[in-house]
Parts: sequence; structure tokens; C-alpha cells
Amino acid sequence: MSDTDNTEKRHFSRIPFVTDVHLVNAEGSWDVQLVDVSLKGILTTVPANPAIKTGEHYLAEMLTENDEATIRMEVSVAHIEEQRVGFRCEHIDLDSISHLRRLVELNLGDDEILHRELSELLHHSED
Repeated sequence: MSDTDNTEKRHFSRIPFVTDVHLVNAEGSWDVQLVDVSLKGILTTVPANPAIKTGEHYLAEMLTENDEATIRMEVSVAHIEEQRVGFRCEHIDLDSISHLRRLVELNLGDDEILHRELSELLHHSED
């Protein structure tokens, strides 16, 4: 699939954002590096040969800029490519979505795009 096809299919803007992400599941916990974040998920780097499988569920926790707030979301592994793993947000609490929305809003700089993405997020959650 070409980059153009990926862009056209993407409903949520990716915001480059570097911070640690703490992942937890029944098998244990570890820290990975965030590459980018959107209203619908996160992309992280992981060590070589991670013990992560598509479909697995985790709790992801990350700090916003200046460690002002923690964003917590329940995620599932959507894709694994070399040393990057994409996680789809399955559930996020009200405080965390408020912090995430603010982070996206500050980085997009366009209220119209933000409102469109929030509308799309609500539409997806109703399916």
C-alpha cells in the first residue's frame, strides 16, 4: 500500500511525541519509547525480538509534556513491524482522554481537524 493510500485511510492525525510508555499485562511490565500518538492509539519502539503478539492487550501509561499528567489507556497490539509496535486504544478514561485531546489540540493547531477527529472517534465507538 502506498503512503498516499495510508494517509487517505487514516482518520486520526499522528502527533510525534517522545516519552516513555509503561506497558503492563498479566505476563509482566516493561518500558518502551513512544514514537507518536493519536486519538485512536500509539506507536512505540520496542527492543529486538519483543515477546509481543498481535491482538494482545496491555495497559499503557505515559506522561504528557513536563510530566503534567498521566495518560492511561487499555490497548491491543494492532501491528508489529521490525522494532515498532502499533497499539489500538480499546478504552480510555475521561481524565486521560481530556489530557490526550489537549495534547492533540496543541499540536494540530487546527480546531476543525480536532473536531472532525473527535466526531470520527465517537462514530467508531458506536460501531
